Amino acid sequence: MVGLSRLSGEASSAEVVAALERDGGVIVEGFLGPEILAGLRSDLLPRLQRQAAGRDRFCGYQTRRLSAIFAHTRHCAPIATHPVLLEAAAHFLCRPHEVWVGDRKHAITPDIRIGVTQAIQIGPGQAAQPLHRDDTAFMWRHPTGGREGRVQVMCALSDFTAENGGTLVIPGSHVWDDDRKPALSEAIPTVMPAGSALIFLGSTFHAGGANLTSDEYRTAVGLALDAANVRQEENMYLALTPEIVASYPESIQRLLGWSAGTNHMGWVEVDGQLIDPIHLLRDLDGVTLAGVGARDAAGA
Repeated sequence: MVGLSRLSGEASSAEVVAALERDGGVIVEGFLGPEILAGLRSDLLPRLQRQAAGRDRFCGYQTRRLSAIFAHTRHCAPIATHPVLLEAAAHFLCRPHEVWVGDRKHAITPDIRIGVTQAIQIGPGQAAQPLHRDDTAFMWRHPTGGREGRVQVMCALSDFTAENGGTLVIPGSHVWDDDRKPALSEAIPTVMPAGSALIFLGSTFHAGGANLTSDEYRTAVGLALDAANVRQEENMYLALTPEIVASYPESIQRLLGWSAGTNHMGWVEVDGQLIDPIHLLRDLDGVTLAGVGARDAAGA
């Protein structure tokens, strides 16, 4: 069975888009620079070691997970704003939809939101996760006709191998209809060195791989970029305090959902005016990283 395409860190967004359209996923080597990789490891590995393993088959009895990543490391921002990832996401997510407003026809284009963030560490003894699509929560219909709800990235903090739980992907499954059942025999393990990334569509069948024959932990950090017309899977407004969000650049604030966007979802009423919530963050003067430390001290 043919595996996913492998591109270098210098690959263009057009090359990534072409691979995603064909296979539903692509491996980009050298996606993380050495300093970002080292920073992510330094910030996230100690926290992951303190996390309890999952309590069901899907989350994994030998798998540790850590969410609210923007509260735990500043090094996640370069992942979310990586030009190749953002441009690929815009290709699939930011597709205009024409609507009538009165006697005029308007084109509304959804923005991009960060739908979920998570560090995942698959430990020895973990069986493969059930194959699934990550756009299931949106109740998306398949095939999508090219209008995807999610583009996501899984960045390797350790080497991914077929033995230690490298993410399983079924190439081409993004074009299947909803009646076709995925089979483990169709899935290909993601094999890539630390610093690489697996980029894949929400409509692509995938799963955490089995780690039954190695004695090492397979560690990754990932996030999903979603169309702004679907609800964010992770509740960013409870996971991250306004102070933490305000400590990031505006581009990250908007990606985290603090923006009504061009499709006018997420506004807030203040003094009788319907405003973009980004203005509320601008009123938080003197924000520091103390909010991050306070959250961590509280056991988040």
